[in-house]
Amino acid sequence: MKSLGILLVLVGTIVGALGQTNAPGVRKLSLEDCIQSALEKNLDLRIARYNPPMALSDLQNAYAGYDPSLTISGQHNYQMSGGGQYAVGIPVPPTVSDANSFNGSLANGLMPTGLKYQLSGSASEVYGNPGPFDFASGSANIALTQPLLKNFWIDSTRFNIKVAKNRVKYSELQLKQSIMSTITTVEQAYYDLIYDRENITVQEKAVELAIQLVVENKKRVEVGALAPLDELQAESQAATSQAALIAARSALAVQANTLKQLITDDYGTWQPVDLEPTAPLKAPVQVFDRQNSWSRGLTQRPDLLEAKLDVERQGITIKFNYNQLYPELDIVGGYGHGASGQGISEFSQALGQLAEGSRPNYYYGGQLTFPIGNINARTTYKKSKLAMEQLVLTLKKLEQTIMTTIDSDIQQAQSSYQQVAATRAAREYAAAALDAEQKKLESGKSTTYTVLQMQRDLTTARGNEIQALDNYNKALSQLSLDEGSTLQRLGINVEVK
Repeated sequence: MKSLGILLVLVGTIVGALGQTNAPGVRKLSLEDCIQSALEKNLDLRIARYNPPMALSDLQNAYAGYDPSLTISGQHNYQMSGGGQYAVGIPVPPTVSDANSFNGSLANGLMPTGLKYQLSGSASEVYGNPGPFDFASGSANIALTQPLLKNFWIDSTRFNIKVAKNRVKYSELQLKQSIMSTITTVEQAYYDLIYDRENITVQEKAVELAIQLVVENKKRVEVGALAPLDELQAESQAATSQAALIAARSALAVQANTLKQLITDDYGTWQPVDLEPTAPLKAPVQVFDRQNSWSRGLTQRPDLLEAKLDVERQGITIKFNYNQLYPELDIVGGYGHGASGQGISEFSQALGQLAEGSRPNYYYGGQLTFPIGNINARTTYKKSKLAMEQLVLTLKKLEQTIMTTIDSDIQQAQSSYQQVAATRAAREYAAAALDAEQKKLESGKSTTYTVLQMQRDLTTARGNEIQALDNYNKALSQLSLDEGSTLQRLGINVEVK
């Protein structure tokens, strides 16, 4: 019986490895712990959190269209000309001009009504030699242009602001969707981890039953109550069960890594940690209401609200493009004052005139610019209307997809719940059948092959039961995500700032 000895040594070595004192540290985690850690540490969420602030920056940047530009300049000019002498030899001194000038303007100003404004001012002073012709002048003016057709109810700046506000809401919904998707992924990974741990227990029990049968058959062979072939069959089943146990442990390690990646940003620290869920898989009773689920999905899902924002943004685009079809009809006007002075008190004279307003100037009128053909504006507007029709159909398709997805989720959850009860009953029947068959084997009324088949049936039934529990819990989680109610179900309040 050399093969039996080798098998028992192999089994003892592998099973005994579980109890080594130098095993990695164990960290017990509830589902709430995993979700909280993911909300704080998940790298995908940390990346996604930058999108709303960046969208807000785009909105703030859109208001830059109202910013005027301030220009201030100063200049000194010196010029010498003429000079020489008359024919009779009398020298003529050159004419010297020494001037200072200052200019300032507040240009490209824009108001929310589309009104464009420009403020400007200037001052200059000229000194001459020879001759007392010192001279000073200045002016202050304002120019206004108010559109009445094109760019009246919306212009590029107002368009950019409206779109940027829309995108801020869009980015917030995207973040909410990312949070919900991550939470759902964590939930399902957590349930799979519980399943993998419980599956190891199932496989260990299968190994235990197989080894027990090997030992019992060995005794029967020794007393001549059983053929050696039956002992080999039991040993083969024990080796098969051991292989299944090794595969189950590998699956647990892979699933633990999957969950660790979701809940931490420092995998190196968590890698040697053994994750242990604090609760077993359960089957909470759930009452399904298809109409209520549809209502939640069609009002709460972030991706649907994002699609509606896309339609809203396209509506803004159509409004802008429609306004661009009109000709430019603008009212223009301006007002200002000029001033000048000469002689010793030229500055006083000029300032006095500005203060008195004795030299006003103004103008007003209108201007019409009509593009011949206007092909670009007309084709752009037509294309934007087609894009709107496309977006509306896309929204309708998404609504239909949501309804069918929720319907399928409910059917899956109901089916999984029924499978929980059915697989539990199957496991109980398989256990009872194996017990009865083992007693029959002891009395010589059964065969090792039949008992081995019963053991395999029991292992399968145990695996099916925990798989059904896993599937049911994941189906509830998926239904919640597709309804858009994940955060409400878990009592999580998300505020995007």
